[in-house]
Amino acid sequence: MKKRILVTGGAGFIGSHLSRFLLAQGHEVLCLDNFFTGRKSNINELSGRQDFELIRHDIIEPILLEVDQIYNLACPASPVHYQYNPVKTVKTNVMGVINMLGLAKRVGARILQASTSEVYGDPEVHPQTEDYWGHVNPIGIRSCYDEGKRVAETLMLDYHRQNRVDIRIARIFNTYGPNMLVADGRVVSNFIVQALRGADLTIYGDGRQTRSFCYVDDLVLALYRLMESSSFTGPLNLGNPHEFTMLELAEQVIELTGSRSRVIYQPLPEDDPAQRQPNIAKARKELNWEPRIQLKEGLKQVIDYFRQELSA
Repeated sequence: MKKRILVTGGAGFIGSHLSRFLLAQGHEVLCLDNFFTGRKSNINELSGRQDFELIRHDIIEPILLEVDQIYNLACPASPVHYQYNPVKTVKTNVMGVINMLGLAKRVGARILQASTSEVYGDPEVHPQTEDYWGHVNPIGIRSCYDEGKRVAETLMLDYHRQNRVDIRIARIFNTYGPNMLVADGRVVSNFIVQALRGADLTIYGDGRQTRSFCYVDDLVLALYRLMESSSFTGPLNLGNPHEFTMLELAEQVIELTGSRSRVIYQPLPEDDPAQRQPNIAKARKELNWEPRIQLKEGLKQVIDYFRQELSA
């Protein structure tokens, strides 16, 4: 059945891919973005379609719309961007989520909150399962995002318990793909842009810290299946369980770009997690989902994308 779907942050990296996917499923998409990190160029080919509407708006301000579903992706996800205005980041995750939950309550819409693996902080449990409460510094430079997302989850569950709002919560692990910003600040884009420019690849710390990288197409399918699931609310880990060190990632990027870049080391930023790997047993069970695109294959796609971005 055709639905009218609101995607906040819909001109951003993940939101633009999700908007395109939802249109392909035959739905009508309202793309809402304040363009702090989103870009019109991410959704250029969707403009002018009868089933797509772009709204410039910031979710910390209320908005009245009639929709069937809400994917709340609005929030900068890179430390470079969410630390630029930490108070605004907290507002987005608190006031913004309250506004979206209020909208969902008023019109009876199902709402999916894009949470994050950052709710686990620097984890003492490895790999991370959804029942782990996390190890987060509540007053550090990353806490505007980490604690903001934890409060967002609290609000989602409280609206569900108190007002019977139909909710879904996705804990998204490191995701990469086309439509990332050149100056995104996350490790995949940093390494690729540095390699393509012939610059040194900067590793923070000793390079042994790990991340798990999920290609954006795999993630979008998981978000859709979670939204469409009949009753499972989450929280649900969504990510690729294959773990790589930063040094392994740097070596792959250098090889795939054919770059002569060297690796250099800088001090580790405050509260940077040593390990990050999702346990996705619940996603396999509840959504019949697991990532299909391997890191090497995905990196080739992103390298081609950044080559075009840098040449432009």
